Amino acid sequence: MTRGGPCLPARYVFTFLASASLAIIYGLKVNLSVAIVVMVNSTALSEMALTYDSHNNDTHLNESSNSEFACPANANTNQTDSSQDGPFAWPEPIQGLILGAYFWGYIVTQIPGGRMAEMFSAKWVVWASVFVNVLFTLLTPVAANISYIAVLVVRFIEGLGAGVSMPALQVLLSKWAPPNERNKISSLVYAGMSLGTVIALPFSGILAEKIGWESVFYVQGGLGSIWCILWILLVFDSPKDHPRIHPAERDLFEKCMENGGAKRPNLPVPWKAIATSVPFWALLVAHMCNNFGWYMLLVELPTYMKHILRFNIGKNSLLSAVPYLCLWVFSIIWSNLMDYSKNKKWINTTTVRKLSTAVASLLPALCFIGVSLAGCDRITAIVLMSLGTMFMAAMYCGILANPTDLASNYAGTLLALTNTAATIPGFIVPVFVGALTHGNQTVNSWQIVFFTTAAILLVELIVFTLFSSAEEQPWNQAYTTGAGAKGRPRAAETKQLNKRTSV
Repeated sequence: MTRGGPCLPARYVFTFLASASLAIIYGLKVNLSVAIVVMVNSTALSEMALTYDSHNNDTHLNESSNSEFACPANANTNQTDSSQDGPFAWPEPIQGLILGAYFWGYIVTQIPGGRMAEMFSAKWVVWASVFVNVLFTLLTPVAANISYIAVLVVRFIEGLGAGVSMPALQVLLSKWAPPNERNKISSLVYAGMSLGTVIALPFSGILAEKIGWESVFYVQGGLGSIWCILWILLVFDSPKDHPRIHPAERDLFEKCMENGGAKRPNLPVPWKAIATSVPFWALLVAHMCNNFGWYMLLVELPTYMKHILRFNIGKNSLLSAVPYLCLWVFSIIWSNLMDYSKNKKWINTTTVRKLSTAVASLLPALCFIGVSLAGCDRITAIVLMSLGTMFMAAMYCGILANPTDLASNYAGTLLALTNTAATIPGFIVPVFVGALTHGNQTVNSWQIVFFTTAAILLVELIVFTLFSSAEEQPWNQAYTTGAGAKGRPRAAETKQLNKRTSV
């Protein structure tokens, strides 16, 4: 910051709290993935499976009756024992439904969330998103003691709340991230997803093991409520709406952002143009494929580490967090590298997006293949999982930054559309894994899971490399000139702006 500038720029305060919002939402999303391991009575389920097999003369036995199916116990793994059994006899398909219910709600509110953020206040849309997740996290233990159906309802409502967060944050980023800092600020905000996971996984494991599974929801929900107060006081919809922004920072936005980063008048959405845009469809397909791999790591990693690698809940949660710590660190390094390379004019924005997406798809795919081949080699499996998750961080400079490139006026709507499609894997993954591993927690079953995930990530690589773009699309300015555009930038001004922020 230049001499006489603010000690703490408003855009950095926004970046911190926006990142924290995703950390809270993702932390409250994944805590159930850890808690459910000790909420479920694994001993009762094993006995039920044995009884079913004996009654049906089934030769397909579960892991407890034939040790060759999962990795052998190891004294150094501090493996799972019956003392970690919980009160609920929920079989794998029910567990899959519970973990997937969140995504049924998440998919519903994407597009409404994007449009509400563009038309009204993105700040309050994000606040409502976090508040709903905090409230219903606190209600989860009550719901679990009623019925698994009540848990399904609670998780569904949490998903409804979380669904508006990403589109609304994309709208805020289009106002608060200057072009020369866009990769860095976007990555830091989206890195909140991994930071929340890094914190929530071990924290949930410690709470569940030392205090009880209910504490996972009560403690984390209570802590999340603090953010709700800070967001109201310190964050605003745009730099022009901020009453305390430093004049030097306001001048920065005036010089490099359209209309100083102010909210634009409500614009109609050019739905036909979007539907026929090849770069948009490339983004949508890539986002969907990428999320299949992302949710496989996010939702199913604790289950794999318990049933196959035989780690107990305490060590399981700590080790499950290691990949996300690697992701968070790599996201900072990669985003700064991309901004530096772009500002030096070594590469343009399209190259940044394609290179980042290649790193976020090809390298994790190779790691999934490696985990499949590693079998019961615990060290190799953990290293490859950590590397695969770490490389996913490049998506923050790839597919997640691309909507603003294509159409900054409709960034929230575009991300809502792609994230709606990308949410489908969120409820497919738990059901897919549950169907393959129900009564069959074996290395072979998980190899099918991992090879399938690798193939889908390779589809992402091919589609985005061939068809994507970071050039502003013509339809972004379709309603900003001509009749009805009073107070909006003239075409000449828009053209000059595009030169300053061109890819």
